[in-house]
Parts: sequence; C-alpha cells; structure tokens
Amino acid sequence: MADESAARIPAFSAHYRAVSPNLAIAPPVSVVIPAMNEAENLPYVFKTLPEWIHEVVLVDGNSTDDTVRVARELRPDVKVVKQVGKGKGDALISGFAACTGEIIVMVDADGSADGEEIVSYVSALVGGADFAKGSRFANGGGTDDMTPVRKLGNWALCGIVNRKFGARYTDLCYGYNAFWKHCLDKIVLDCSGFEIETLINIRIVKAGLRVQEVPSHEYNRIHGVSNLSAVRDGIRVLKVILKEKAVPRSHRRPQAVGLNARRGEVS
Repeated sequence: MADESAARIPAFSAHYRAVSPNLAIAPPVSVVIPAMNEAENLPYVFKTLPEWIHEVVLVDGNSTDDTVRVARELRPDVKVVKQVGKGKGDALISGFAACTGEIIVMVDADGSADGEEIVSYVSALVGGADFAKGSRFANGGGTDDMTPVRKLGNWALCGIVNRKFGARYTDLCYGYNAFWKHCLDKIVLDCSGFEIETLINIRIVKAGLRVQEVPSHEYNRIHGVSNLSAVRDGIRVLKVILKEKAVPRSHRRPQAVGLNARRGEVS
C-alpha cells in the first residue's frame, strides 16, 4: 500500500506546480504583455515574473526599438505576437487569442506592475473567482503613478460604473488583472484603446461572473513616457460606459472575440 502511495507522488508533482509555500495549482498560467518600444523596461518586468508561469505572450505593437530582441534574450521561449492593429485594447485581444494557458494575467510593459503579485491573482481564481481584478484603492493597494486629476477621474468613472451596473469596484482603469480563459466565451471585446479595461470590467459584471478584487501596488513607469492621456482616454472610457448602458440584456452577444481567428503573426 505504501509503495502504491509513493508511486502516485511523481504524477501528482508533475501535474501540480507550487506557486507559494501554501498553494500548488494545476491550471497553466499565461501572462500577456502588450508592448511598444519598451526595450528598456522589459528587464524589470521579466525579472519579477514567477518561474512557474506557463508562458509569456508579448504583443509587439510594431516597436522601432529592440523590444522583441530584448524579450527573446530575457526569455527564449517567449511567444511574440506581431500586432496587426493599433492600441492597447487591440494588443490585448491579440494576446488573449494566442494564449494556451487556462488562466490569463494582464501585465503592463512599463515596469509599473510587480510580477510577484501574480500569485495573489491566481489564488483568487483557484479560490472560486472568475475574474481577479487588481485594485490600487483596496486595502493593501496603492499607486505611485497617478496624479490627483487621474485619481479624481478614476473615482468618478468607477462610481458611475458601480451605480449603473451594480458593481462594487474600488478601481476601474487599471491594467493588472487576471481571469480564467473561459470568461472570454461569455464576453465580447471590441475596442482598441485604453478603455479596454473598463469594457472588460463592465461586461464581466453584466455576464454575472464572479469578481474578486486583489490589492495591488502600481509603481512609476521606469523608462519612457506613457501614451496615456488623462483627458482623451477619460472621455473614451466615459463613452464606453454610456454606450454599455444602452445595451439591453437581450441584445448581449454570447460569443467572445474570435479567439480562433488569426490576429497577428505568432513566433
């Protein structure tokens, strides 16, 4: 009997991966990183990613620097997706389509996210959540990057979403999130810009999926300048919220973005 138990241990160990001293998981985890001219920041991003990650999918937005070369040097098995369209939303959708993991984590390429927090997101998902939403304003979270104007705008837009859609978010416009890939079968992603996070947040709630917020700390971008514009992108987010308000339940499309469709060359 003891021999039989011992014989089962290798199979268990091969199937489950330890992600913390108290947690081992079976589902593979994909990390999607949209990047355009982030060669200087990628070393900081990659070095915090846990070793137990199944794959890293880098979506290159036609960078003119050494983003792709640096990524391949840092992680030879990185999957690079050549973005066909434009915008962060388009890049993320392309990255999602290339993922083979059961859990997908969204990470920005500017060095503002700490990859060591991924274990908290994964813990929330294997604990029963469908969508683990990063929050800079939940207890334990924080931000070094947001200006007072951006905080005010995020607070106001978050309040509108909570009132209109019955959500209980403490943060809205934050790109560090994770979800089970099967969630993409229940929501449609059809925007191209920075408003993608808001669209995901709203449609996850409208689809009745289980949300758990994960406290997260956002650090300053390490190198370069963000393409984010508080006013321009704030208006785009507001337009998404107002447009979603007008979508009746009976008209919600059951199919997600065409994940089987070709969305850029993968190498």
